[in-house]
Amino acid sequence: MFRFKTVIVLLSMLFLISCGHPPLNDNVKIPSDYTYIIGPGDNIQIFVWDNPDISRSVTVRPDGKISTPLIDDLLVIGKTPSQLARDVEENLSQFVRDPLVSIIVGSFQGIYAQQVRIIGQIGGGSNRYSAKTMPYRKEMTLLDLIIQLGGIGEFGDGNRSSIIRTIEGKTYQFGVKIDDLVEDGNLSANISILPGDILIVPEAFF
Repeated sequence: MFRFKTVIVLLSMLFLISCGHPPLNDNVKIPSDYTYIIGPGDNIQIFVWDNPDISRSVTVRPDGKISTPLIDDLLVIGKTPSQLARDVEENLSQFVRDPLVSIIVGSFQGIYAQQVRIIGQIGGGSNRYSAKTMPYRKEMTLLDLIIQLGGIGEFGDGNRSSIIRTIEGKTYQFGVKIDDLVEDGNLSANISILPGDILIVPEAFF
């Protein structure tokens, strides 16, 4: 009886593994209005025209705020660079006549909702598990993501990988074929990456 139950459990596991996740077809609508949103860790250069003494390069703190000359604890997380420029102008207007501000963002991190997360067998090495976040870049594809990662790990199973994606407020998990894309050059597997995607690369069964 014990052996019979064990066989049933193993067969059930193999069935679930073979089923996998539904494939992710690359027919999604890429957001044409994507605009970068400032997040914690971003480096921001604040340039105040004709006022170099109050122009500064600052890093967004973990609480989403910055402090500059004449401005303390200004909340910047969740704003676009142009929105932040207008907020800085408004705050400086009580000290500077008609301030004109430009914002340049560097060392991109972005808000968590727009970041792309990758977990599992990644990085091209022999590590059994890794996790990484990357800022989303417009028109990013799965191949772009794998190149930035330096490949998947030695023990990764690229064709059993999956992407978790939120569509209209609901979360879905789709299968992707990294091995077909990278090893076989099957460009039909080169699906588009969207803001907030989570790529999971499982360990291969040997």
